[in-house]
Amino acid sequence: MNDRPIADYALLSDCHTGALVSRHGSVDWLCMPDFDSPSVLGRILGPRAGHWLIRATGPSHQSRRYLERTMVLETTFSTPTGTLTVTDALATGRSESGHDLGLHAPHLLVRVVRCTEGRVAFETEFAPRPEYGLNSPRLVPVEGGLHCLGGPDTLTLCSPYPLETTDAARCSSELREGQYAGFAFQHVPADGQPTMWSQDEILTHLQDTVDAWRAWSGQHQTYEGPWAELVHHSGRVLQSLSFQPTGAIVAAPTTSLPEETGGVRNWDYRYAWVRDASFTLDALWVAACPYEAEEFFRWLARAAAGDPEHRPDLQIMFGIRGERDLSERELPHLPGWRDSRPVRIGNGAWAQRQLDVYGELLAAFHKLRHHLHDADDSTRAFLAGLADTAAVRWREKDQGIWEVRSEPQHFLYSKLMCWVAVDRALDLVDELGAQERVPVWRRARDEIRAAIEQDGWSPSAGAYTQAFGSDILDASALMIAIVGFEAADTPRMRATIEAVEARLTGPDGMVYRYLTADDGLPGGEGNFLLCTCWLAQALALAGDVEGARTVFERVAGCMNDVGLLAEEVDPVSGELLGNFPQAFSHIGLINAAWAIHQAELRTG
Repeated sequence: MNDRPIADYALLSDCHTGALVSRHGSVDWLCMPDFDSPSVLGRILGPRAGHWLIRATGPSHQSRRYLERTMVLETTFSTPTGTLTVTDALATGRSESGHDLGLHAPHLLVRVVRCTEGRVAFETEFAPRPEYGLNSPRLVPVEGGLHCLGGPDTLTLCSPYPLETTDAARCSSELREGQYAGFAFQHVPADGQPTMWSQDEILTHLQDTVDAWRAWSGQHQTYEGPWAELVHHSGRVLQSLSFQPTGAIVAAPTTSLPEETGGVRNWDYRYAWVRDASFTLDALWVAACPYEAEEFFRWLARAAAGDPEHRPDLQIMFGIRGERDLSERELPHLPGWRDSRPVRIGNGAWAQRQLDVYGELLAAFHKLRHHLHDADDSTRAFLAGLADTAAVRWREKDQGIWEVRSEPQHFLYSKLMCWVAVDRALDLVDELGAQERVPVWRRARDEIRAAIEQDGWSPSAGAYTQAFGSDILDASALMIAIVGFEAADTPRMRATIEAVEARLTGPDGMVYRYLTADDGLPGGEGNFLLCTCWLAQALALAGDVEGARTVFERVAGCMNDVGLLAEEVDPVSGELLGNFPQAFSHIGLINAAWAIHQAELRTG
């Protein structure tokens, strides 16, 4: 069983896939060549699912950091005899422009070991296990390293030392001050030719990656408000979760890291959700630039486009290339992180009805309206059709923002986002060429508002609640203020904010999504970091800047030592839980920081 805390890991990315590296120098998660490919290193989900360890031999103290303005990781091992660094990167390839980060990625994991003081012995153990640990390949030594044979593709390890091979490849050596050793692990497709990289070439790949990330950061990161470094770093995390060939952004690079230790709420997040669109675009606007936001929207619009007469429900999520069938299955051979079963790949939520997605797509287009002048007639017709559908279907039940696996309900958030769909469409009517639809959209907007104000408000709860006629508090009600349906300082919204802060938080002040609702699944979950960010954002909109700052600092305090957030936090232990790192959490942090910055500017 892998008992290592989720927060013990750091992320590497080439904008095609992601790797997780532990504090002790073990790569315990890597899917190659893409985010949604089967894992080749997967020890985070099972002890025999593959890993690649490089560490100082014997006792040592570890510290680590990302090199400035990059996602290149440097781990320092301080030993009684000297100091050793391991610098890790998923090679992005050379980038002449910050906008082409990852375009020439060679699907290569580079690890450079360097002695910076004294002398240090180190060891490496390389145990690839493709196909989520089902395949134990034959390790064949060759000059300059080894080939891993078995399965559809070839995996190659470059090493400056001879490797002993049994069930894994191992070697050990000692470096003196100024000496280094470069290793590289590459995925080669079936029709490709393996390359055994020289030491100079490995160093070049590493330096190209450092330069590429710094070029991206230099061209994109201009935010100068509070917590600027956290915002910039979160922007790099979002870029790390992007799939360069299409512009898709995965929710997380992992699957089945649980919402509760030992629990069953374990999902595959290596896909892109329509719901993330408007939140993501806000965050990219602040922490990156409009180019990334445009690329993400263009991909999303292409993936979501379709004939509504043949598929009346807009799909809520897609594969990173736009795939629609994301059928879910379990991997019973993997025990999961801390015995949290089942491990799942695919995500059954793809087939759910979630009516909020109409509003998310139209809100996304609305934000980019001045940057998407070349949207073609079919895209405009598709977007107008989304508003038409929202205007009719808002009265229906669905599974809601939290993708419950219980019976559909009249979730308030879904109604709210249908209101957003027609509201934004009315503001876009000229761009959409849909003047004839104005009366229908206005009538729907008024009807949805009346329904939310009457049925979404609970006098007994003293707040807007999870669903029509319900008394259950839900953090998504904070979005009423964030999307502009109702000002944050009205009596009802102030009461809702106060109710969430008083009755939907744990002892540490972190927010739950909800507490008493039946969502169709056993067990519980931790505090939800995105919801805590929503609380900070809502407080800022209500003018309570001091309260917003306090809540924001709680979220920032949950980051691990290299500035990464998971989806949730255990309310008792404070451990990070859920897939990691989580785009939604970093998106929430960026948007909350921006809201607080704007509130401070308003108050002078």
